[in-house]
Amino acid sequence: MKIVLSHLPSPLGAMRLATDAQGGVRALSFADRRRRLHDHLQAQYGGGLALSEGPPPAAMADALQRYFDGALDGLDGIATAAAGTELEQRVWAALRRIPAGQTMTYGALGRSLGLTDWRAALDVGAAVGANPIAILVPCHRVLGANGDLKGFAWGLQRKRWLLEHEAAIDARAAVPQTAALF
Repeated sequence: MKIVLSHLPSPLGAMRLATDAQGGVRALSFADRRRRLHDHLQAQYGGGLALSEGPPPAAMADALQRYFDGALDGLDGIATAAAGTELEQRVWAALRRIPAGQTMTYGALGRSLGLTDWRAALDVGAAVGANPIAILVPCHRVLGANGDLKGFAWGLQRKRWLLEHEAAIDARAAVPQTAALF
């Protein structure tokens, strides 16, 4: 598989975008997490992976800039094409349905997928953690059951910034604005 790697600026640091020949987003990471990006691409696409450098698709660069400029729905129309297990694909699709400015717990996310066993939150958490597409697949909108900011592959300080940017948490009190997915 041919993957084009591109650089994108952001207020949170330089980003690396991985797109396929059709412009589908395969991964979006921060440059300081380069190893995570490459490990994901290698695990998913293996020996058939051919990486090259190139400019980002204009639509993606524009959408990301609009998002950071305050148009929180600016990323909604961008297609993703990340490879993952069936559960990961379901979880990532559900993440995209959480509106900007709202959060959800791991348990509520699992229940929205029809998973009723409390242990399913662990599987959902693993799928959220495996998400290779920062911001666009908004895993930053998932919180612990008590509203705590739990792990974020790109750093908790970035998760907090994104949630404050979306007004999902109050910058002073850090209280999440939690809502139902459906």
